[in-house]
Parts: sequence; structure tokens; C-alpha cells
Amino acid sequence: MSTCYLPHAPASVSTARRSLNRDLTSWGVAEDVADDAAVILSELLSNALRHARPLPGGEGEVKVSWIKVGDTVELAVTDGGAVTEPRKGQPALSSLGGRGLGIVEILSQSWGVRRDDQGSTVWAHLHAPSEYADGETGAPMQKLRQVTR
Repeated sequence: MSTCYLPHAPASVSTARRSLNRDLTSWGVAEDVADDAAVILSELLSNALRHARPLPGGEGEVKVSWIKVGDTVELAVTDGGAVTEPRKGQPALSSLGGRGLGIVEILSQSWGVRRDDQGSTVWAHLHAPSEYADGETGAPMQKLRQVTR
């Protein structure tokens, strides 16, 4: 499991993506699956930075973690919570935002929210076998491209 506490700031997204990519590569996760994981993590972290408070304690941070168990990677972002619960939006075609959790839903097997006294954790599970038996990755990113056309 990898866990890092990052500043509640936009620059943290690229820091988290680099760390995630390094770990997934070392775990033998296929490149296209690692790309999907990076998109998911970026969306979860960006939502936390945009809509939620930092973790309690005065450091102004969010907690980002990932773990691979078997053929599943869990990505999670914990923040200090927000007034509303994270949910998939239904943006108009002309809207500039509101698609993040829809993207997470398409690319992941499942996602959800856990709340506790410290705040909220938004998590996503991604199918991430190290190698595919048929040599294909079944890339969810292709699914996303088909949906968005």
C-alpha cells in the first residue's frame, strides 16, 4: 500500500499521478490500465481539492492512497469532507465541468464514499491484472472514448 499526504493544492494532482505510475509500473500493471488509474486518481483528487476541505489538523492536506490486492487496485482520496456528498453529475453538453465521477464510473469496476469523524474518502476499484491471458488489456479507456464520441 502506498499512502501520501499532499497539500490541498492543484499541484498535488501531478505529484500523485507520478507516484501512482511509478508504483503500478513496479507492480507489473499493464500500461493502459495504469493510464486509466491515473485518470481516476486525478478525478478523485481534483474533486477533493475543488469541493472539500483539507483534513483536520491544520496542515492543509489530503490523503491519497492506493493498494493492489490480487487483480484489483483500490485508489482512495481522503479529505476533510464537504457540505454535500460526492455524486455523479448530469451536466449539460455545454457545461465545462461535472463529468469527473462519470469518468470514474466508466473506467472503474466500482466506486463509493466512506465517511468518518475525520472526513470523507472517495474510493474506486480498478481491474488491474499484471498480465492478460490473451495478450489484450480490454482497455476501459477505449470504452470511454466510445461513450464520449
